[in-house]
Amino acid sequence: MRILQVMASGLHGGAEVFYEDLVQALARRGVAQACVIRPYPQRARLLEAAGCPVTMLTFGGPFDLATPFKLARVAKEAKPDVVLGWMNRATRILPKGPWANVGRLGGYYDLKYYRRCRALICNTPDIAAYVIREGRASADVHYIPNFCPVAPGEALPRSALDTPDGAKVLLILARLHEAKGIDVALRALVSVPDTYLWIAGEGPLEADLKRLAAELGIAARVRFLGWRDDRSALLRAADACLVPSRHEPFGNVVVNAWAHGIPVIAAAAQGPDFLIQHASDGLKVPVDDAPALAEAINSLLTDATLSAHLVAGGQKRTAAEFSESAVVNRYREVLETLMRRG
Repeated sequence: MRILQVMASGLHGGAEVFYEDLVQALARRGVAQACVIRPYPQRARLLEAAGCPVTMLTFGGPFDLATPFKLARVAKEAKPDVVLGWMNRATRILPKGPWANVGRLGGYYDLKYYRRCRALICNTPDIAAYVIREGRASADVHYIPNFCPVAPGEALPRSALDTPDGAKVLLILARLHEAKGIDVALRALVSVPDTYLWIAGEGPLEADLKRLAAELGIAARVRFLGWRDDRSALLRAADACLVPSRHEPFGNVVVNAWAHGIPVIAAAAQGPDFLIQHASDGLKVPVDDAPALAEAINSLLTDATLSAHLVAGGQKRTAAEFSESAVVNRYREVLETLMRRG
């Protein structure tokens, strides 16, 4: 089987990270792939290091007439069995040919962009149900969750982020966007003494969130880290991972924390609510409820038995449902079936 993977999104984000993770995981299994991405040399180097040739195209939108032509030429030359399109901008212009066009959805996207796709892969059952309600045949809709690879290495020293060695550390891995609810976590931190919050991500609300931290009197305990490529080192250093999102279709960070043995506290937005079994492999609190989040954090940080219980539950879920091998096997099974359908 040969796959052409097409991603036309930005440089940073959860879908972008998983695109890179999946390409590399399939490459480790010996699956031949070629990749088409926007002009991000950093991503190109990563994918090429995995043995996947990369073509960079502009994907400039509806008035970019050159990119669809060039993408069709790349596909013709690559001779793939499957073309896997990621998100709207790429999937709407997938070229027609003897291959199977497949769209991968990580959200409740407008399906008009997926008309060229023979089948759709959705990373939550609810997204799959949405796609079927919108008129796609259930036989053409497949649920495959995300996984998180665990990179070898050590925990990031607290001193690297100007944090006392003995302090408790909470970690958020998210874009600085209203949907991610980081303002709720900042308000909760007011009621969680002697604890630091590391926020790894970038986005349009950075200045607003920094201003809020100052207004709340907690700026000295908050670290805005920008986009980070060392998520494993950050997760290993944290005492707990927070997912305070108002809206989260899947919740990659939940699986990331489970895989790294870190307890998770999440707002019960769509994805985390589906993933987490409350008090078994994580704690769930109502969306937009800073007092409830603070109470959950204090309970977790002061109860080592609870923390260990949640970690064990998360690692059990990872092994059973969200391991790299389980997810990659499912991708291969689905794509090979579609390829044989012709």
